[in-house]
Amino acid sequence: MKLARRGLVGAVALGLGLVAGLAGPASVAAADKVTIALIPGLTTDAFYITMRKGAQHAADAIGAELIFQGGPDFNPTTQVPVLNAVTARQPGAILIAPTDKQQLIAPLKQAHDAGIKVITVDTFIDDGQYQDGEGAGDFPLSYIASDNVLGGKMAGHALAKSVGGKGKVYVSNVKPGISTTDQREEGFKLALAEYPDMEVLETQFNDDDANKAASQLQAVLARTPDLVGVFGANLFSAIGAADGVKAAGKTGTVKVVAFDAPSRIVDDIKSGLIDLAIAQHPAEIGYYGVMTAYAALTGQSIPVAVGTGFTVMDAANIDDPEIQKFVYAE
Repeated sequence: MKLARRGLVGAVALGLGLVAGLAGPASVAAADKVTIALIPGLTTDAFYITMRKGAQHAADAIGAELIFQGGPDFNPTTQVPVLNAVTARQPGAILIAPTDKQQLIAPLKQAHDAGIKVITVDTFIDDGQYQDGEGAGDFPLSYIASDNVLGGKMAGHALAKSVGGKGKVYVSNVKPGISTTDQREEGFKLALAEYPDMEVLETQFNDDDANKAASQLQAVLARTPDLVGVFGANLFSAIGAADGVKAAGKTGTVKVVAFDAPSRIVDDIKSGLIDLAIAQHPAEIGYYGVMTAYAALTGQSIPVAVGTGFTVMDAANIDDPEIQKFVYAE
């Protein structure tokens, strides 16, 4: 399976434009005053740790201060107080991965009304269509992320191919109302609709708990012994489903396609526990998030959306150093 870098044209163009913009003395002077906050979905996820590294790299390049502050779990109940605390510090811009499409609108609007530039990364609020004059959540300046519908489609076609285009599968997901995982499930189901001999069972929601995802896999298998595959729509969903397959003694029989690539993905792909992983590029998301915020803070125009890439990992390429560099840092 070859490296897939999709949606990068806009990101690369943005990067080139920002590099050119940094040459001016006004931009360099402004950098001394720029503070940018990054609020992840949660602080312990390797995906967001990698995003922070990319964001810090960009901040160092432009001389900006980066604040990284988040909650311990992917939950609006814990994220909103963090957002309110960051808003009180009055950074120039907030980059945030909202943990709910609706519940984060009001507190982010407060930050916007306080003069803070708001950009969402990885996940979005409302319908994700910003600056269009429609909806309560159109005020963020930009959305920087992978194309999650496309990623879900890639996962769906990969799983269908691995099981010969027939059989019963399901999606292991976090919870309804999270923009990215909703879209991945949507893309997966769109892909599977092209295979008349495949059936998608009811989605199992695990609250971002790998142990719960593992238990759900075993429960689904108990009532559907002819299950052939599962799509883990995020990191914890995928590794939990894989653990459930292993505990049931079904490694290689029940195929697992993962979205996201923590370090244990390497061993799981080599052992056959995970058939394939769709890795996002969170460092790119963090890097372009900071650069986009900096551009907005220094009076430059910015795109309303920036798409970043994917890398497809499987047994055929997992030992390639060019592939392994996209495994998420921890």
